[in-house]
Amino acid sequence: MIVLFEDEHVVDLYPVTIGKPAYTISCGSYRLLDLALELAAQFGRRVHAAVRPHLREFRQVEPPPAASAPRSETSVFINARLAPSVQVLETLKKVMSAGRPGIVLASDEFRGNREPQTTAVRGGAHADFEVAAALVPADAALPPEDATAQEIAAWWPKLKLARLDAPKLPLFDYPHDVIRHHLLSLPGNLEHRLASGHFREIGEGVFAAESAHLGQHVVTNSSQGPIVLDERATVGPFCYLSGPAYLGPQARVIEQSALKDGVALGHTTKVGGEVEGSVIEPYTNKQHHGFLGHSYLGSWVNLGAGTCNSDLKNTYGPVNMEYHGRKVATGMQFVGAIVGDYAKTAINTGIFTGKTVGACSMVYGFVTTNVPSFTNYARLFGQVTEATVDVMVATQARMFARRNVQQRSCDIQLLHDMYDLTRHERQIAGEPLSL
Repeated sequence: MIVLFEDEHVVDLYPVTIGKPAYTISCGSYRLLDLALELAAQFGRRVHAAVRPHLREFRQVEPPPAASAPRSETSVFINARLAPSVQVLETLKKVMSAGRPGIVLASDEFRGNREPQTTAVRGGAHADFEVAAALVPADAALPPEDATAQEIAAWWPKLKLARLDAPKLPLFDYPHDVIRHHLLSLPGNLEHRLASGHFREIGEGVFAAESAHLGQHVVTNSSQGPIVLDERATVGPFCYLSGPAYLGPQARVIEQSALKDGVALGHTTKVGGEVEGSVIEPYTNKQHHGFLGHSYLGSWVNLGAGTCNSDLKNTYGPVNMEYHGRKVATGMQFVGAIVGDYAKTAINTGIFTGKTVGACSMVYGFVTTNVPSFTNYARLFGQVTEATVDVMVATQARMFARRNVQQRSCDIQLLHDMYDLTRHERQIAGEPLSL
């Protein structure tokens, strides 16, 4: 079996992972879940997942088997924060083919000034390290069914697994790492997609599924990588597309738009204006004019007309981010906005370089600071207040109906859980947020 597990550092990826398992983050046009399913098909395994309690209804795969369940083969444990790429996939294939129990270490490249790790695993040496992936012997006792991150962390030392002689694998430490690894992995990931043979070349370096449509008078540039249109993706007339770029199933690029250098659109997205080096998750709209650069947009986000973000400091220096009140050096010159699920911006909103917009927030005017989740943010006008969860439940119902998606009780409960999990973001000196 293959088990995707969330560790205790998954909360460092907020607001990206407040309402979704880390293995469903889109990066380089793939999710880690997609690669796990490919491994499962090749090796005849089933995919399971150990996630935070509030996400167990949203695993998209089966829960892990009971610890007492009999097994006749090694189990493959994969950290849900692993950045999905062809290189990662090939390493996991080699490890699984070799069949030798042991641990694959997390790469220490791009780790910046991350605090010392708390996941201690005893290997061949007396050093602490993070598990990126591991092959667990068939006779080893597994952690409890629906084990927490803390229980899994306590389980690793008991196995006394050696470190495997395999390339270290990259993990997402902070939200900006999604953008970093997206730009690094997108060209190779698209070549992997094209190898499936499901796409036909309709122009130089432009590949489309049978049901995709490219409008009239579209200019393309594939000199830096391919442009891939998946099933029922459409591009309106008078657009400019520069590869590498990926348009997911039913993604729609409206007329007179520009997608440049490293854009990946999730399924059922609607995009207009100018977009560069960004990830847009499913069901999100950036339909109107405005610039989006080196940014991550979660699902069910809507950017109002004229919304723009900055992805470059006036000093041209590396961007520092702030997470949980702590400054983190990205080492990256271009970092835009990190926008959580269900967030909305008003017309002509301007987002400063390297800011995060929390899940379920409503944003107006200029965004000069990070925005907590469930916040009405109008700092320019002297108003920052809490957005109630009841309003978000009603908004969710209206959004779902527009896309023929049924709102379930678990969807409503997830919003309540997200609200509770981010309550601390909206507290100033112990008082409810109000400015």
